[in-house]
Amino acid sequence: MSVLENSLEVDRKYPSLLVIGGTGFIGSHLVAQLSARDYRVLVPTRHEDSGRHLLVLPNVDVVEADVHEEAQLRKLMDDVDAVINLVGILHGKPAAHGAPYGADFARAHVELPKKIVAACAATGITRLLHMSALGADRDAPSMYLRSKADGEAAVSANPAVGVTIFRPAVVFGEGDHFLNMFANLQKMLPVIPLGGAETKFQPVFVGDVASAYIHALENDHTIGHVYELAGPQVYTLRELVELAGEISGHPHPVVGLPPALARLQAWFLEHAPGGPIMSRDNLDSMRVDNVARLPIAPELEITPTPLEAVVPAYLARDVNRVDLFREKGRRE
Repeated sequence: MSVLENSLEVDRKYPSLLVIGGTGFIGSHLVAQLSARDYRVLVPTRHEDSGRHLLVLPNVDVVEADVHEEAQLRKLMDDVDAVINLVGILHGKPAAHGAPYGADFARAHVELPKKIVAACAATGITRLLHMSALGADRDAPSMYLRSKADGEAAVSANPAVGVTIFRPAVVFGEGDHFLNMFANLQKMLPVIPLGGAETKFQPVFVGDVASAYIHALENDHTIGHVYELAGPQVYTLRELVELAGEISGHPHPVVGLPPALARLQAWFLEHAPGGPIMSRDNLDSMRVDNVARLPIAPELEITPTPLEAVVPAYLARDVNRVDLFREKGRRE
């Protein structure tokens, strides 16, 4: 146990937390860690059923609420000490002519953070932790990354609220959609055609992401900082897909697609029945490597977990479920 973890058990400045986006993949792991450390956690969701798995955790309340409604958002903040925002979507409608991103990305990644920081200031909450994305930049090649950059600017605009921003790489762990999806594809297809096959990724373990949030929460020295979160090793997308096939017991050849075919494939996957599996904007994101510039900051007290130490424990199981093919609108 670290010195910081020991101190958190004794004295917390922020014992009660509102976790927005807490029912998703990353949020569920974070809420579980917060509960294990005796934080009181309030998790809003549009549909209570989506947070049912959290109800078994001590000190966790799940409530139906629309966080996009400013009055409801302020009411949620009445009895908490700090706020964590994890909301993110991977797919959205195209941008109008001349706009940097479409309305879906604007609503989730920019307008909601503006409302959150305004509600924090109005209710006297001075601590906010915000989820962005590795590669976020206003000049990035994708709507997703451009909107994440504007979201960072939105939460940083009010000096009354102390903000810490995290930029995780693609996140792996039990329940992820990224490696599970490729494992399922390996089970169904004899050959995997792959756009962006040589793009580099530095996947980070979901447990490490959750721990980084908790270590930063009570450390005021992290206020005003933007932290990249990435794992200990860099892979190409081709290597990750091959690894998913090997671990799940269904290895098949991976064939990299040239740009034109990759974009055509992304168009078809974008319009797949039941919702996008992948989109052209996802492909645009892969025009830049998903790799951190620096190691994880020492004040976050994280030793990155190797992918190979975790993934076999869940990918080797039977993951052939249709819902793992679909992004449910959450940042993995």
